[in-house]
Amino acid sequence: MAKVKLKLKTHKGAAKRFKLTASGKVMRGHAFARHILTSKSSKRKRKLDQTTTVAAADVRRVRVMLPYGR
Repeated sequence: MAKVKLKLKTHKGAAKRFKLTASGKVMRGHAFARHILTSKSSKRKRKLDQTTTVAAADVRRVRVMLPYGR
């Protein structure tokens, strides 16, 4: 009987939301930037368009969902 090597599945929702940098940081986009933008200042909208790092408390959880470092 042949040994079976299991493959880990990537969480596709997480793969679409998070990116890993070459140095290993986990990047994410900001929320609150899709609609109801008229009440937000230009500065706030500009800042929401940028990416930021995931909080240290959440990094481990994201890495489990992205086993192949996508």
